[in-house]
Amino acid sequence: MATKPKTRKPAEKPLAYGHALPELHATSFAGKLFVVEGADGSGRSTHIRLLSEWLESNGRAVEHMGLRRSPLLANDIEQAKQSNILTHTTMTLFYATDFFDQLVHEIIPALRAGYVVLADRYIYTLMARDIARGANADWTRNLYSPALVPDAVCYLSVDPKELVLRNFEKSASLDYWESGMDLGLSRDMFDSFLLFQGLLQKEFTRMQTRYGFEIVDANRSVPAVQKALRTHLGKILGIKP
Repeated sequence: MATKPKTRKPAEKPLAYGHALPELHATSFAGKLFVVEGADGSGRSTHIRLLSEWLESNGRAVEHMGLRRSPLLANDIEQAKQSNILTHTTMTLFYATDFFDQLVHEIIPALRAGYVVLADRYIYTLMARDIARGANADWTRNLYSPALVPDAVCYLSVDPKELVLRNFEKSASLDYWESGMDLGLSRDMFDSFLLFQGLLQKEFTRMQTRYGFEIVDANRSVPAVQKALRTHLGKILGIKP
């Protein structure tokens, strides 16, 4: 008598990339965590706003998170950036504290309550920046390993030269830190921006293999990119784009 082949159950998504925080143990979430990554000028804010409107029109409650939004450290990080006297490692620890404070006190409670959390950047930008600035990759990944694994991550990929144009259109200038001027790549901010953003994009390409997120071509129009994002998230939530 032939035996039926055993069917394997799909592997459950791990809670964290490493040892999970105590707040994550023995719990399940009614909500979902979606991350939108990308450089300044990639359209993150625009697309998160449009996604919020789309989700809310489909009856989903939405919560937001992003970098430097923790009431515990947001002002301190901004002051540290302005003074430019702290080491890269110290700045890394500032950002990590800001992230985990939001994770414990804002993201996890929102997910338990059934919200869709839209993250304007997550640990991937933090790791890419640190590694591009010379941090040890294993040390950096270990630092952020307790982070909650998102349900989906989309990286908005834009050509660095296009990013320059978009940033000039938005604010008529380039950001010191987004240009990597602290690294001495070039005395010219324009050249330094192109070099630094190129380093970040290479790191995101490496991380895509490790973390399995979606790379979205954001050189296209806003409607085209938004459609791609809604299609990806809609499959997970059971919502038509």
